[in-house]
Amino acid sequence: MLDQAWGVLTAGEPPAGRRPAVEVSGPRGLLPSHLAVEETAEACVALALMAAAALHRVWAGSEVHLSMARDQVATAVHSERHFRRGESPAGVGFAPLSRFWPTADGWIRTHANYPWHRAALLRVLDAPPDPEAVEAALAGLEAEEVEQAVFAAGGVAAAVRTTKLWGAHPQGKAVADEPLIAHRWSGEAPSRRRPAGSSGLPAAGIRILDMTRVIAGPVCTRFLAALGAEVLRLDAPSRPDLVRGQPSDTLLGKRSATVDFESAQGVRVLHDLLREADVVVCGYRPGSLDRFGLEEEDLSERYPGLVVLNVSAWGFAGPWRDRRGFDSVVQAPTGIAMTESPDGREPGALPCQLLDHGTGYLGAAAVLDGLRRQIQAGGTHVRRVSLARTAQWLTSIPVESATTAGATDSVAEPGVAPPLVELSGPHGPVQAVGPPGRIGGRPLRWPARVPGYGVDPPAWP
Repeated sequence: MLDQAWGVLTAGEPPAGRRPAVEVSGPRGLLPSHLAVEETAEACVALALMAAAALHRVWAGSEVHLSMARDQVATAVHSERHFRRGESPAGVGFAPLSRFWPTADGWIRTHANYPWHRAALLRVLDAPPDPEAVEAALAGLEAEEVEQAVFAAGGVAAAVRTTKLWGAHPQGKAVADEPLIAHRWSGEAPSRRRPAGSSGLPAAGIRILDMTRVIAGPVCTRFLAALGAEVLRLDAPSRPDLVRGQPSDTLLGKRSATVDFESAQGVRVLHDLLREADVVVCGYRPGSLDRFGLEEEDLSERYPGLVVLNVSAWGFAGPWRDRRGFDSVVQAPTGIAMTESPDGREPGALPCQLLDHGTGYLGAAAVLDGLRRQIQAGGTHVRRVSLARTAQWLTSIPVESATTAGATDSVAEPGVAPPLVELSGPHGPVQAVGPPGRIGGRPLRWPARVPGYGVDPPAWP
């Protein structure tokens, strides 16, 4: 798996020197699944570490030892479950209307955590916000009929399909044709120089504008923060992702600000920030930010030398490319939910939101590799990853052949509480899962401060 991913990441321009090696230790069995979840999670994290080592080699001209522990990776890919404020869990769970529902001809998965998505679902069903009423309405409808109507209304829902049906679906075919990590190079921008005052971490001094939400994009940018990057997250105040002022697992290592992109002043602020950024990560559905000058071609022309990462739910081609999506929903049509079925009839779910977390680490690897390429060859580098393509990769791996070389074969004991790190939050200490991996024998760490959502100024320090 890792060789395959490394080949895709570095396609067309392999880095000088040998492929970085990652020492993997610890027992298996913390992410039980009918799919190769554990192996995929390890490969995604390892790939990000390898890309960091390749960037370090370019900066410093030397090799660096990489290692990671399986239990740390397994905990990291469901870190949102363990984030705490004081003694209280602070993770965001699923709303009552975000679940699988039986329909007249099968099953459908809905996502209604955001008020506007819940409202869209209820408009389509002409039902009150009551689970029993929603279940009754869905029982008389066909799953694909609901899927189409909810997406058309601005909501999020997907019919449960098998991997075979998804492979024959137009969107499944489009996703399968995309690389796991896409890369496009353009322009003749000069090569980036190492930022002054570097701490020695691979991404130290790199400025990253984070325009992502939920889990996948934030996982990418917080890992880059653990590697030394300066990350500023921007959100629109009209549709908040979190409660203003509250710390979150997805804000680790960053600063968090709000900007009204619909206003002329907000657009000016956005582009002032872009002028001084090295990387921009966009986690909204394709095309939704184009009117603010964030289309890939516009960014390449206006900010030569930038590294751009786009993260989407359903991929960048096919009839669903513009649809909204989340990990739990992408699991439904791609065959994952039925593969994880506990009884062969009702759909199941992965032991963690691997599509989000795995895609986040793949995105971090893509950014780091884009930075390396920019230093070596100049130009502007655009990378793409998607939850649906990560799902296609996961479902294509035979479980019995998915192994990580050089690791122990013992099975981990379940139920062990993960070690948490204590950080300074806006209203007191918070506890979080630390970033996975060691570089040069040193464990990666989050910066000590966790911001409140949306309370920082929209400016580089």
